[in-house]
Amino acid sequence: MPIYEYRCGSCGFEKEYLQKVNDAPIAACPACGSDAYAKLISAAGFQLKGSGWYATDFKNGGKPKSKPDAETCAAAKSDTPAAKSDTPAAAAPAACPACVDD
Repeated sequence: MPIYEYRCGSCGFEKEYLQKVNDAPIAACPACGSDAYAKLISAAGFQLKGSGWYATDFKNGGKPKSKPDAETCAAAKSDTPAAKSDTPAAAAPAACPACVDD
């Protein structure tokens, strides 16, 4: 159940109430009995974390990460200095810099 904040417009009394979403708002101030008791708009007291939430899914500007195609990967591998030399280290394929995850 959410916590709602209320403030009286005439006496300034403030209080938080644990209410169901479907509950009717509290109309009368418990301190002075005025009808100026109103629900306040406040920030939520929690943050959604983990995969599947907007804050984590679009931190890279809203563009999903995509892998390069095979042609781009092959061109990047052939341009590396290790691939051009005739040493035994050149026999092992170098990791494509475009394919390596951050």
